[in-house]
Amino acid sequence: MGLLKAGVGALAGALADQWREYFYCEAMPTDVLAAKGEKRVNSRRSSNTKGSDNIISNGSIIAINEGQCMMIVDQGAVVEFCAEAGEFVWDSSTEPTIFYGGLGQGIKGSWETLKRRFTLGGDTGKDQRVYFFNTKEIIGNKYGTANPVPFRVVDQNIGLDMDIGIKCFGEYSYKLSDPMLFYKNVCGNVESDYTRDQIDSQLKSELLTALQPAFARISEMGIRYSALPGHTTEMADALNGVLSQKWGALRGVQVVSFGVNSVTANEEDEATIKELQKSAVFRNPNMAAAHLVGAQAEAMKSAAANEGNGAFMAFAGMNMAQNAGGMNAQNLFQMGQQPQQAQPAQPAAPVGKTWACQCGAVNTGKFCIDCGKPQPADGWTCAKCGAVNKGKFCAECGTPKPAGVPQYKCDKCGWEPKDPTHPPKFCPECGDPFDDGDIQ
Repeated sequence: MGLLKAGVGALAGALADQWREYFYCEAMPTDVLAAKGEKRVNSRRSSNTKGSDNIISNGSIIAINEGQCMMIVDQGAVVEFCAEAGEFVWDSSTEPTIFYGGLGQGIKGSWETLKRRFTLGGDTGKDQRVYFFNTKEIIGNKYGTANPVPFRVVDQNIGLDMDIGIKCFGEYSYKLSDPMLFYKNVCGNVESDYTRDQIDSQLKSELLTALQPAFARISEMGIRYSALPGHTTEMADALNGVLSQKWGALRGVQVVSFGVNSVTANEEDEATIKELQKSAVFRNPNMAAAHLVGAQAEAMKSAAANEGNGAFMAFAGMNMAQNAGGMNAQNLFQMGQQPQQAQPAQPAAPVGKTWACQCGAVNTGKFCIDCGKPQPADGWTCAKCGAVNKGKFCAECGTPKPAGVPQYKCDKCGWEPKDPTHPPKFCPECGDPFDDGDIQ
């Protein structure tokens, strides 16, 4: 009886699984990240009502919508993956059918399947599944820092560099950038749906942990904590940089956007920053004088409001404070209006062994005192017009060559060195040594 029952079960199952299946996934809601595909057998005209749940016949059709991707898992291993919207036909299934691939080949393959199922007592001995993944942006994930997160405040204008604690609240969104990693390391062989509430708590905890190094990167860019709502793109990039290993490389998840609703610092830290900024303003003598005048005016109003000895004591106290400070508003205004001291004029270059640089400076050394260019090697440079010459007079303006700059020319053959002021020891044409007799 057992063998007969197994044979009947194997035959019935093999015949029922001959139909080509059609898989379709409706629009996935935002709280569903992965869903197991179901066969479309609800039509009254369909005869495919007794096939095995986890068997996909060869040639089955899978419809993929926009914002979804499909994955086929055979015996626990991923064998097909498609992220392009449209119709996908699986033509490499290990479950043959007479309705796809040719009748003869289908009958032969179905007979082999029937024998295998008979040896397993009529069971399929196989598990094939279709999974759909939601690749749309998952929005509306709220976050908030229960405890202050360190944030470095840098202000080069006032020389401020300090760490404060801030609280940040808002929302972020993420998406599945690599569904295959998400399947392998997160959801696995789910029976129906894998919803976001199963992973959101872990993601939110890791996001809050990553805020501290992300804030450090933002502060290095010179962005103030109060300006964070205007730099959400930089925040998303910084978070992806910090979470790339945990979210991207491990789970196939990435942050798409990061919204900031409010950022607040500790009252003590905010008061310290404002006080430092206010003090930095008084480095300008005019601003300090204006503040002092305002304070004196308020003191005079308070003194005028008092009667009798009270007014006298108020004025006396104001004068005492002014004298003790050693500075009054008039002195501060004078410091602010004092012009910068004129730079001393450069001394004129001495007349003699001089050369004029292209920048206009007259020099006596080997390098220009203004631009640092070296002295031209060939000839001498006219100090008046800047022309380079080899003779005793400037070819442009007629200025005579400065005294003390000897120029050499071979008195035997007339050969002139490239640099007349620095000849070689011997003439390369006739071999005559250069001496004072060769000076022009």
